[in-house]
Amino acid sequence: MVILKGKNITKRFAGLVAVDQVDFELEQGEILGLIGPNGAGKTTLVNVISGTYPPTEGEVFFKGDKIARLKAYQIGRLGISRTFQIVKPFPGMTVKENASVGAMFGAQGKERSAKEAIKEAEKILGFVGLGDQMDILADKLNIASRKRLEIAKAIAMGPDVMLLDEVMAGLNFTEIDRAIDLIKKIRDSGITILIIEHVMRAIKRVCDRIFVLHHGQKIADGSTEEVLNDKQVIKAYLGRRYKALVA
Repeated sequence: MVILKGKNITKRFAGLVAVDQVDFELEQGEILGLIGPNGAGKTTLVNVISGTYPPTEGEVFFKGDKIARLKAYQIGRLGISRTFQIVKPFPGMTVKENASVGAMFGAQGKERSAKEAIKEAEKILGFVGLGDQMDILADKLNIASRKRLEIAKAIAMGPDVMLLDEVMAGLNFTEIDRAIDLIKKIRDSGITILIIEHVMRAIKRVCDRIFVLHHGQKIADGSTEEVLNDKQVIKAYLGRRYKALVA
């Protein structure tokens, strides 16, 4: 079943076309990768899906319903959560308090008291591997733990779909492997995932399908193997990294 769909999504900023008539489908239970060069329009597309920007043209469908003109908080309440490229925990708050915010403002947020939100946050922090750091200030976390907290906040919203934006940027090989395992674990828990990532070894290991943006346009869409061997994708994006991927 297609749980999230974009049709003819276009976003213009004055004379700049950041996303140009992009179609995509995300099937329930899969991990869909979104790749492309810097400036290709990947984060802009996620911003449109999540309600940060309204599209100039086109439509986004979630579970068959149109959502493109809803506010970000309304889309969050429906069951779509996201992470951000630049990780900024709420300052002066503990790891647990940060995760509790997601639990109070997500899909089940209206039904939770503050006490219940904290309990949910504790469970999720254990799930992502931050159970032993939940009472320290989030400002004190290293980059790998901050990334996990960002994911925890998104899980705490109780989503059906998560949009992950470069959650592996800045991580070393060991941390990337742990992040890959966590993303698979999230999918196995019942959350469908759309992931933007430049770490190709991660994309190759976690994604069921991939689509590629270049200059705001979709240039490829298919299985991971098909897309990573596509001549247009190699020319526009992978370049020298292609040999390392197929080795």
